[in-house]
Amino acid sequence: MNLWTANSVYAQTDPDAKAVARVQGQAVSPPAHRVTDMARTKLTVTGTPVGDVELAVVSPVGSARRDPLPLLVAHDGPEYSRRAHLVSRLRSATADGRVPPTRVVLLEPGPRNERYAANPLWAEALAEHVLPRVHTAYATDGKPALMGASLGALASLQAEWLHPGTFGALFLQSGSFFRKRVDDEEDFEFWDRVTAFVTGVRRARRRRTDAHLVLTCGTDEGNLANNRQMAHTLARSGNRVSFSELPGRHDWRSWEAAFDPLLLTLLQGSGSPGSSSRRGT
Repeated sequence: MNLWTANSVYAQTDPDAKAVARVQGQAVSPPAHRVTDMARTKLTVTGTPVGDVELAVVSPVGSARRDPLPLLVAHDGPEYSRRAHLVSRLRSATADGRVPPTRVVLLEPGPRNERYAANPLWAEALAEHVLPRVHTAYATDGKPALMGASLGALASLQAEWLHPGTFGALFLQSGSFFRKRVDDEEDFEFWDRVTAFVTGVRRARRRRTDAHLVLTCGTDEGNLANNRQMAHTLARSGNRVSFSELPGRHDWRSWEAAFDPLLLTLLQGSGSPGSSSRRGT
């Protein structure tokens, strides 16, 4: 299986600026760029359809909760921060003036497969419980962006698909958009649920969302075919889609490599960041 499972212990502080991450058994040094300080606040959202949701809100130091800032929400947030250096990359880009100061919500996955594998209850929890709690605590400038990798990308697409208008942009990396007769993942415990959702997306004939959908996928990974098909499907039904095929595999190093310029351009709100941008008619 090309799915990965987030079973690591999450640090209380930003380890990505201090430690050396290991991806595929190789040492990767954190980026040595000029950065601005970020402050992290942990929250627990209770009473959701999937139980308690743990998260951390990372804000630029010196910003107040009442200051409206763009918001980026990340599935597998602690792993994105620790293994793909998401927070460090954004700090650097902010210090360099490439993106505006941005708050980041790092979602802890909990029971990852159960939540992220096309579970409509997770989409409901995110759209109707987690985001309202964050919006109550922090002022936000515009609609938030949502990102995820693998099953996290699938969960991101489903959240906006079932609750259109919730997010202004989606950054979908190596999404597990499994299809029958395309993917050899039938042993995955939530195969039927995932393929049913993907089939529903493929049957859509009208644009579902006004969000900018940015898909990336490695050229050396098993999800490439279903990502190509999903990008085509979303564009055909009239959605604003950018799709980039990049060197790499289904791993954190490859996902981090896509941040610059694709994620940074998306956060700038300055047009299509992808190698191909399509909007169907």
